[in-house]
Amino acid sequence: MFVKYFPILGWIKHYTYDDFANDTVAAIVVTIMLIPQSLAYALLAGLPPEIGLYASIIPLVLYSIFGTSKTLAVGPVAVIALMTFAACSKFANPGTTEFVSISIMIAILSGIILLVMGILKLGFITNFLSHPVISGFITASGLIIAASQLKHILGVNGDGSNLVEISTNLFMNISDISVVTFFIGSVSLLILYWAKKSFKSFLIDLKMSEFISDLVSRTGPIIAVILTTSFVWFFGLGENYVSIVGSIPKGLPVIEFPEITFDIFLELFIPALLISIVGYVETISIAQTLAAKRREKIDHNQELIALGFSNFGSGLSGGLPVTGGFARSVVNFDAGAKTPAAGALTAIGIAFSTLFLTPLLYYLPKATLAATIMIAVLSLVDFKSIFKVFSYSSADGIAMISTIVVTLSFGVEIGIVSGVVLSLLMFLYRTSTPHIAKVGQVPGTEHYRNVNRHMVVTSKKAVCLRIDESLYFPNARFLEDSIYKSVINNKKIKHIIIMCSAINYIDSSALESLEFINNRLNEAGVKLHLSEVKGPVMDQLKRTNFLEELTGEIYLTNFQAFLKLDPELAQKALKLKYNNQ
Repeated sequence: MFVKYFPILGWIKHYTYDDFANDTVAAIVVTIMLIPQSLAYALLAGLPPEIGLYASIIPLVLYSIFGTSKTLAVGPVAVIALMTFAACSKFANPGTTEFVSISIMIAILSGIILLVMGILKLGFITNFLSHPVISGFITASGLIIAASQLKHILGVNGDGSNLVEISTNLFMNISDISVVTFFIGSVSLLILYWAKKSFKSFLIDLKMSEFISDLVSRTGPIIAVILTTSFVWFFGLGENYVSIVGSIPKGLPVIEFPEITFDIFLELFIPALLISIVGYVETISIAQTLAAKRREKIDHNQELIALGFSNFGSGLSGGLPVTGGFARSVVNFDAGAKTPAAGALTAIGIAFSTLFLTPLLYYLPKATLAATIMIAVLSLVDFKSIFKVFSYSSADGIAMISTIVVTLSFGVEIGIVSGVVLSLLMFLYRTSTPHIAKVGQVPGTEHYRNVNRHMVVTSKKAVCLRIDESLYFPNARFLEDSIYKSVINNKKIKHIIIMCSAINYIDSSALESLEFINNRLNEAGVKLHLSEVKGPVMDQLKRTNFLEELTGEIYLTNFQAFLKLDPELAQKALKLKYNNQ
C-alpha cells in the first residue's frame, strides 16, 4: 500500500554500494550539465538566474521519493519556461518582484493541479492530445524560443510573445547590434554546436572509450561558460559592453508560501493548467522511453503525483514550474544512474553550487546562456515529421500545421489551446462519421469482408453492415442515414444485419437510434438483426427493452445469421473456391 504511493520504499531496501557509486557518477555529470541549463531557462522565463538553480534542488529530491522512473531528471525545461514567461507577462513586467511572485504562484498552482489529477487518476486526459498536435506545438515553441534568444546574441531589444512580434522588434533594432556581444554569442554557438556534433568523435580519435567520450562531450555548455566568462572578466568588459548575469545571491532557497487571493487563483488557473498538461505529457513520454530500455514499469497516475509534489516544492522554494527534461534524463540514463537517488544526489550538487560557486558566475555573459538555449531547443524543431504525418493522414497533417501556424502567430498559450481543441475536433470528426462497410461471404469460408476490397458473395434479400466504431451520440444520426440508404429503392431486401464485432460501447443516444431504426425498418417490412455482439455490449442491451422489441434476432456469428436468413446462398458460398486474382 505505502510502496504504491511512496515508490522510494520499494527500491531503497535493495539499495547497494554499487548503486550508490553509479548514481554518484551520474549525479556529477548531470550537475555539471544542469547548472548552465538552469541559469539559461530562468533567463528564458524572464526570471533572475538563481530561480533556475532553486528549481533544480527540492523538486529533484521530491521526485526521488514519489517518482516511478529510475532515471528521469526533473527541472526547468525550455518549453515550460517559455510558457511561464508568456503567462507571467500578462500580469507583470519581466524582472520585477511581482513577475517573480507570479511565476512562483504558477508553480504552486501547477503542483496542486497535478496532485489533484493524480489522486483522481486523471492521467488518461492527456490521451486527448494527439501526437501530431503536440509535435507541432513543440516545433513551433522551439522556433519561438530560438528567436527570442537572438536579442541576447545580438545585444539588442527584441521582446515579443510570438514569432511575428519578435521578428518585428529585432528588425527595428537591428542597427543597435553590439559587436562584442555578437562575437561572444557566435563563439558560444560554435563551441556548443561542435561539442554536440563532433566533440565525441574527436575524443574517440584520441583513443578515449566511447562511454567516457560520450560523457565528456556533454560538458560543452560548461566549456562555453568557462571560456566566455573568463574572456569577459580578463578584458574587463563587464556591464558596460556586455550584458552579464551579475551578482547571484548565495545560499539555499527559503521555504515560504506566497499569498494567493481567490481572484489571482482564478486568473492564474488556466495558465497553470496548460503548463501542467504540457509538462506531464513531456514527462511521461520521456519516462516511458527510458523505462522501456530497461523493461521497467511507469505508473502514469503516480507520475502525476510525483510531478505535482515537484512543482509544489519548486514553488515553495522560490523556483519556476518544472517537468522531466529529455536531455538531462538521457544523460542521467547514459551515465549509469540505477535509482532515483541519482536525482537526490544531483540536488546536493546544485545546492553546493548555489552555496559556494555562484560568485564565479558574475561575469557570465547572457549571450552564452542564450546560445545554450538555442542549441538545446533547435533539436525540438522537426519539419520532417510534418511530411511524414501528412503522407499518412492528411487530417493529422492539417492539424499539425495549424498548431504550428497558430503558435507562431499568436503565442504558446493560444497555440496549445488551439491544439487541444483541434485534437478533440479530430476525435469527434473521426468517430462521428465511422467507417461502415457492406460485407459479404468470402467463398469457401465462414468469414465476411468488405465488398469493395474482396471477392465475396452477397445476398439479395439480406444486407450486412459492419460498423467499425463504438456507437455514441455524435454518430447516432450517421448510423441511421447509412442504414436507410441501404434499403431505399430496394424492395427485395427483407433483412438488415448489423455486424457488431468492432462495437465496444453503445450509449443511450445510440440506443435510441437503434430503437428508431428498428421501428422504421419494421414499418418498411424489413427486420433488424445483430451479429457478433461483444459480451459487455450485450450486458448493456439486456438491461433495456431493446432485445424484446427487436424484430430480428441476435446471432453469435455472421455466418450463423446467413445460414438462417439465406441458407441456400450461405451453403453455396461455403463450397465455392476463393480466387484472389
